[in-house]
Amino acid sequence: MPNEAFTAAVPPELQELSTARKTWHVGYHEASHRTYWVYTPVDYQVGTAVPLIMVLHGCMQPYFSHPWAIAYDTHMNKLAEEHQFLVVYPHHFAPPDINPASCWDFFLPKNQHRDSGESASLAGIVEDMLNDTSRWTIDQDRIYVTGISSGGGATANLGATYPDVFAAIAVHSGGEYGYPLPFLGEQEPARDAAAPLSEAEAFSGEFEKIAVIPPGPDPVKQGEKAFHAMGAFARVVPTIVFHGTADHVSDPINGDQVTQQWITTNHLAAPKDFKATFEHPSSTIVHPAGPHGEQPYTVYTWQDVHGHDVVSYYKVDGMRHAWSGGTPGSIFTDPDGPDASNAIHEFFMAHPKKGT
Repeated sequence: MPNEAFTAAVPPELQELSTARKTWHVGYHEASHRTYWVYTPVDYQVGTAVPLIMVLHGCMQPYFSHPWAIAYDTHMNKLAEEHQFLVVYPHHFAPPDINPASCWDFFLPKNQHRDSGESASLAGIVEDMLNDTSRWTIDQDRIYVTGISSGGGATANLGATYPDVFAAIAVHSGGEYGYPLPFLGEQEPARDAAAPLSEAEAFSGEFEKIAVIPPGPDPVKQGEKAFHAMGAFARVVPTIVFHGTADHVSDPINGDQVTQQWITTNHLAAPKDFKATFEHPSSTIVHPAGPHGEQPYTVYTWQDVHGHDVVSYYKVDGMRHAWSGGTPGSIFTDPDGPDASNAIHEFFMAHPKKGT
């Protein structure tokens, strides 16, 4: 049964919305004691197989609203209504003295292996939803995961540990697979890190001081480790990456490293079909700044020998640690960046599991 933390995390507005429109469902994964929110399009009918996208929040997001604040930041529910798919928002809850920022612990070894830690918990949520056939019918070839910041790191871990579950992944402002624990030592000593930041502190830049994710290890070696983590389930996992060049929370080099790691992993999974190298993208498209302050950005794409996109990388000039093209008014979004949610959805829909 849900514990007190579960009950406290369900805001009245969500309960009312669930009752009035039946679009929100609050779930609870028993094995990991994890709460998750599922958004179902208003006109969805059980029996119609639809895609499922899992969205993982970043550090601090739950403190300024509710655990599903990332739904507002990404406007992913609006896309779900337009294109008819389900969205699940797992919540990483921990007591403040254990995890003050509600970060996914993507850097812990236990979360970087199948049947262990957070990765097993998140895959378990998908299994819960697949088994709830009275509520949803999910297309098992179109299950995807994306996340930002620590959620991006957790996304990379899921791509390597559960490639049989997730058809494709999207890492936004995160780190490569297997990001190591030692980065904790580079943070400032616990600043009273047990106390959550106020919104004023976040605006002041205090958040950046305590949550820095510096460059990770050699991405080629991490790519090899990710391939070994796949084990018998090894396959090409199409990957789209978003990162800002002015990100002071997750070092901008992490965008390059995540991309190179997945190029390496996918080459090892299909050496005859995917021969790309990071240094030689199949295409490079430069988008200049727009007339209304839109951020300039460059899109790099790596294709397989059949001309299919396998890895795509959006490098956004001047963007800080924020969801690109997200809803205006949030400290976790940059509405002037290219619309990450739309690009991620289009990439996902072009990559069903059987089609890779």
